Amino acid sequence: MCLAVPGKVLSIEGAEPILRIGKVQFGGIVKEVHLAYLPEAKVGDYVIVHVGFAISIVDEKEAARVFEYLKEMEDLRESEEAG
Repeated sequence: MCLAVPGKVLSIEGAEPILRIGKVQFGGIVKEVHLAYLPEAKVGDYVIVHVGFAISIVDEKEAARVFEYLKEMEDLRESEEAG
């Protein structure tokens, strides 16, 4: 199963839209993400990332909602493993 996850753009390198790389924070983890599909993305934006590529921009509220769903899934998994 593939999952797209939101992250916050911390910095962007590269002037050419197709070659731009962003440092994106996912909770406490920072990864390099290709921004070629989102030339309008800027520092501070929340982006949905799938297999290393930012594929859409979402607002902070939507990103927080996804983080909460992921936490609930993890809590459910942990309770099933404990039971």
